[in-house]
Amino acid sequence: MSDFKVTLLGTGSPQLSATRFGPSTLVEAGDQKLLFDAGRAAPIRLHQVKVALAKINALFMTHYHSDHTSGIPDLWLTGWLSGRPSAFHVIGPPGIKVLMFHLEQAYALDIKIRLEDEKLSPVGIATAVAEFDKDGVVYEKDGVRVFAFEVDHGEVIKPAVGYRVEYKDRSVVISGDTRFNQNVIKYGTGADVLIHEVCAARPELLTNALAKRIMAHHTSPQEAGEVFSQAEPRLAVYTHFVLLGSATIPALTMDEIISQTRQTYAGPLEVGEDLMSFEIGDTVTVRRHEP
Repeated sequence: MSDFKVTLLGTGSPQLSATRFGPSTLVEAGDQKLLFDAGRAAPIRLHQVKVALAKINALFMTHYHSDHTSGIPDLWLTGWLSGRPSAFHVIGPPGIKVLMFHLEQAYALDIKIRLEDEKLSPVGIATAVAEFDKDGVVYEKDGVRVFAFEVDHGEVIKPAVGYRVEYKDRSVVISGDTRFNQNVIKYGTGADVLIHEVCAARPELLTNALAKRIMAHHTSPQEAGEVFSQAEPRLAVYTHFVLLGSATIPALTMDEIISQTRQTYAGPLEVGEDLMSFEIGDTVTVRRHEP
């Protein structure tokens, strides 16, 4: 068993799905538990893999689209109710301080009532918010280092970042939401696991202006394959599936996503699923969740 493990808590998009929850990835390195994004129902997924909300050491945000942030209040507040022993640690690019300030305002009455009525500790509801504005190390503790790097999610969707986590000469890279981007290749080169978003639509759907704009914010399977080919990770993994369709034009299937990826990439590839995990050691062991 490795003590460096990655779990895909949520692999979905803003579209509602009972099988693919909102984007969220858990990295366990030694005794540390780091969460990257907190999309829809991330706390439920943590409960399913038996990780207590109060045990999350830090939450890292890639950007501020709602599908990546909607689980934050639940993670923060329910973690407090579950006995978080210290402040809720949140790290992100510019905007995280504003977001957390307004969440504290929005839930001020709930917090006041619980402090007075249930006598909960004020320590666990406090927040420790760290904001960074350039690429580099944003977290370092007990042999774990987290690098943040800028990615390209579109001209107006800024800031947007990805992350590289290093531990015991091993590494995992999370692309965040991005178009084809050289920074992902730079930080993903030689990674043990490179986790990348993907977006796809049939050509006939791209006559729709909204679908065309959404595609322009993301990475196609062929483009992701090119990222994987250049970065050469030990294992490439897809997450955050933005699969566009309509009442008359179906979304691409997973087999079609793989087929398009294989046009530009021939290496190891996993189509991510919620609760799929990767144990990183001399080999990378893939495990599917067993209820």
